[in-house]
Amino acid sequence: MAVPNRLVLAPLAGIGTWFVRLQAKRHGAGLAVSEMVSSFAIHHRNPRTLAELLRVHPSERRTGPVALQLFGQDPEVMRSAAAYVAEHAAVDVIDLNMGCPVPKVCKTGAGAALLDNPDVAVAVARAAVQGSGLPVTVKLRSGVRPGDTGGFELARRLVEDAGVAAIGFHPRSAAVHHKGTPDLALAARLVESLPAPVVLSGGLRSAEAVRAAHEATGAAAFMLARGALGNPWLFAELLGDRAAPPATDEILDELDWLVERCVEHLGPERAGRWLRKAYPWYLERVGSSKATQEALQRAPSLDEARALLDALRAPARAQAA
Repeated sequence: MAVPNRLVLAPLAGIGTWFVRLQAKRHGAGLAVSEMVSSFAIHHRNPRTLAELLRVHPSERRTGPVALQLFGQDPEVMRSAAAYVAEHAAVDVIDLNMGCPVPKVCKTGAGAALLDNPDVAVAVARAAVQGSGLPVTVKLRSGVRPGDTGGFELARRLVEDAGVAAIGFHPRSAAVHHKGTPDLALAARLVESLPAPVVLSGGLRSAEAVRAAHEATGAAAFMLARGALGNPWLFAELLGDRAAPPATDEILDELDWLVERCVEHLGPERAGRWLRKAYPWYLERVGSSKATQEALQRAPSLDEARALLDALRAPARAQAA
């Protein structure tokens, strides 16, 4: 499996649909990972999961591989789900979530809870490897609690005992979620000691942050998450393909593209609800008023939302003229 560059779109729960992944690929991401998908939902053949969350657009794979992230704590269920994915989904990699700190995931024994159950974690990863025959990666945290290095210690077992191909490492504990400073020194130790590539995650919101993390850790690749939301141009900037920030019209054109793809995936009514979380990612970059943002959140239809977005173009064009 060839990955064309060091930049990865992170798995983003409730966000990483095929069209968000395709957007990252259009702007240069070498690998894109889906939002996390329940291994139990696949095992039990949940219709919406199979139809929507396993969907891969043909264009996604033209510029690099696509990874599907699974979560779960039962090895045999994971084996079944991984086998189904390998046979029915057009993905190149299976990624396992062992870092999600959300209570509803952890209380089932999945996500970051697996850091406290390393034997189960290794069994789950081994089952995914054996069930799929695909390269399997694991995304994990440094530990469950501040100061805990259980994830650091688990990483080697996942590679050596389960056959995992690479580790996505977020060097903050699950307890702090996205707060606090990533422990880049710990990440550098993992890069130095692990006999597999390390993909660094956590706090990489700008090109400067990614470059500093590369200098500090020497990681094989870097996983962009919230920093890429509303700013897919970050991939191009890091690849040296772009120097200037996007103008207002370019940002709004990109949002229009996202709206149309979302409608294609979910239909107008559900797309209208999904897009309410996406509008602020873009509108904050164009300096839109609070009133406009609130109006978009209340828009009863996509047609009205589109009209509000179109109205943002006129002032920008007048200023440019």
